[in-house]
Amino acid sequence: MSQDMMRGHLDGLVLAVLGTGPSHGYGLIEALRDRSGGVFDLPEGSVYPALHRLERAGLVASGWSEVGGRRRRVYSLTVSGRRAAEERRTEWRSFSAAVERVFGVGDRSEAGPAAGFADGAVL
Repeated sequence: MSQDMMRGHLDGLVLAVLGTGPSHGYGLIEALRDRSGGVFDLPEGSVYPALHRLERAGLVASGWSEVGGRRRRVYSLTVSGRRAAEERRTEWRSFSAAVERVFGVGDRSEAGPAAGFADGAVL
């Protein structure tokens, strides 16, 4: 998936994954990849800035944990973050439904490219 398509959606995706529970950065990257069927195979250089941006906005909190003798930063949603995740989910559903209507899933393609225009014009 192109970075242009990801722009504007990454924060919401991060919030959605953290909505299932706290995670360290690499675990978050793995979850995004797994939950998207490999489509969102994002580099650390994309995900960590998003985490820091969300933390500055008060939507994500972080703290240190130690696992197997290694320290790592663990991120979790704040109360505001949970609200924001739900708002983003609602906005996404509305947006994606509108895009589907614009693309006309199954509508115009079956009737031909100039369907609905008496003179055959295509917009």
